[in-house]
Amino acid sequence: MGGRRSSGTPATVALDRAKVAYRLHPYDHQDTATHYGEEAAAALGVPKERLFKTLLAELPTGELVTAIVPVAGMLDLKALAVAVGAKKAALADPRQAERATGMVVGGISPIGQRLRHRIVLDESARAFDTVFCSAGRRGLQLELSPEDLARVTGAVLAPIAR
Repeated sequence: MGGRRSSGTPATVALDRAKVAYRLHPYDHQDTATHYGEEAAAALGVPKERLFKTLLAELPTGELVTAIVPVAGMLDLKALAVAVGAKKAALADPRQAERATGMVVGGISPIGQRLRHRIVLDESARAFDTVFCSAGRRGLQLELSPEDLARVTGAVLAPIAR
């Protein structure tokens, strides 16, 4: 996939190191935006079903799990819990997510996080040749194959979006 230029984010560094093909898509992030995935989809002209957001959830044990779901949907916390063999899951506090990943909310990538977490990718990603996810900062998205996304993150695929 052409258009590779290192942005220097942990995500792009990890992809370069793994020799994974990807394309960067910068866009003008508005500081007033609060729905980051929708902003990115609109700015890039990408269907919200094809652009994936990264969310962190906390299990009763205190373990954090990363969920990757389409912007068009919502994370089903019960389905995520089932996918990782837990009784339940709750969204992590945004500050906790930022500390664990080393990235800011709205720019958290599933790739290159500071701490390694179990990762679950919604199975709807299989419907596309390529998907989009954050490159590790607001205003920058990565495009790569869902197979590469799952491989480089160690994600399992499961139906975790509704």
